[in-house]
Amino acid sequence: MKRPGLTYLIVGVIFVAIGAFIGVRQLAPEPAKATAVTELMAQSLPDAAGQIQRLDQWQGKILVVNFWATWCAPCVKEMPELAALQTELATKQIQILGVGIDSAANIAEFANKYNITYPLIVAGMGGAKLTRAFGNQAGGLPYTVIIGRKGELLKTYMGQLDIAELRRDLNAL
Repeated sequence: MKRPGLTYLIVGVIFVAIGAFIGVRQLAPEPAKATAVTELMAQSLPDAAGQIQRLDQWQGKILVVNFWATWCAPCVKEMPELAALQTELATKQIQILGVGIDSAANIAEFANKYNITYPLIVAGMGGAKLTRAFGNQAGGLPYTVIIGRKGELLKTYMGQLDIAELRRDLNAL
């Protein structure tokens, strides 16, 4: 007696595995452009209060740049941990910087509502172009990069951060 249900189950599992493999490959960051850090540091963008900030003011520090949006649940979820980490690392010449891919009004409202202890910069949709320069071709958020004191790209993270991993990576520098 044949078991068509078992055959369908096996075929289904194979297709799920193939889909997962393709999905992971498409979401994996590509290598960053050689000019990604230079492009980022050349920006002058408003902060959550509307004041223009030159991003090159943070050159010479280890910079953790977190690309995020107010409508991105994993982004919002990791922000209190990033704020606590910024407070913890303030004396170590490490700066966390949130680059919002959102409207100035949404970011200002968010900044007023939550106690974020690091600068939030408003990049709007231009922030998506910046993430692509860092290898985020899929456009997923959050997307985080570590830039070294000499302006070198050290690491990228796709998706919600594991703060313990980020802390280990920063302590190793």
